[in-house]
Amino acid sequence: MDKIQTVKGFKDLMEWRKERRGKTKDLSYQVPRVEETEEKFLQSNRSIATITWIGHSTFLIQLNGMNILTDPVWANRLGTDIRLTSPGLAIHALPPIDLVLISHSHYDHLHYSSIKKLKGNPSFFVPIGLGNWFKKKGFSKVVECNWWEEHQLNGLNIAFVPAQHWTKRTLTDTNRSHWGGWILESSDKNTIYFAGDSGYFRGFREIGNRFAIDYCLMPIGAYEPEWFMADQHVNPEEAVKAFLDTGAGIMIPMHYGAYRLADDTPKEALNRLMAEWKKQELSMENLKIMKLGETQRL
Repeated sequence: MDKIQTVKGFKDLMEWRKERRGKTKDLSYQVPRVEETEEKFLQSNRSIATITWIGHSTFLIQLNGMNILTDPVWANRLGTDIRLTSPGLAIHALPPIDLVLISHSHYDHLHYSSIKKLKGNPSFFVPIGLGNWFKKKGFSKVVECNWWEEHQLNGLNIAFVPAQHWTKRTLTDTNRSHWGGWILESSDKNTIYFAGDSGYFRGFREIGNRFAIDYCLMPIGAYEPEWFMADQHVNPEEAVKAFLDTGAGIMIPMHYGAYRLADDTPKEALNRLMAEWKKQELSMENLKIMKLGETQRL
């Protein structure tokens, strides 16, 4: 949208890997999890709007009587990296899923082994260019979307909105499909913005101008080194700025604590988020740092 080049070259990648070997990071901190999840409630609930954080960018959202998943990933590892924390809900503990929202094709957001295990017969809303991948995998209820395109499903308005990112799953499909975030506008006046992956860009303000957002699910991790990551991932300070741009009521941070995609740690991301929140003199009532498996009633 801002015509930023988000794909780094092989030379940059090797420079980052060299730089990474010289760093020592404390990975002992783990994102807290609830002592007891609300599985039975979530499996039967069709009337109360909720958000449950599974981990990373995966949320179970219950709106308009539907069970919705964002970027479902239950993978125990990505490549050689073992998952740092187990998912907040086991995949078999989910209710039947009605709708799945995919932000883009990267493996930490689109995991075939996870989506094929989902209960129910969900509709998949995906960026333009990803429809054939899903159909080849045997999924028939697939809706491809361009930026700003809107659809209605069971009284829920679903809009695909811009992000500043990129896509790749194989050596030959770089940016062959699109990327973005999702807006969910429900009949009970709850509006949720799932930002997907993004660097900081002017689109956050435009999204906020177009939609009255109540809950903003915003990434805060995978930003270090910033010379390599800044165009594709916001840092915690930029995440706060993006949240303010959207004019949303409550920010829920995501995209940290599950996989070591970059050099930052979950604790560093949270510490910088809190420091910026206090620097901006924002109310803690507008920040909801969720535990893994925690359910927020809206």
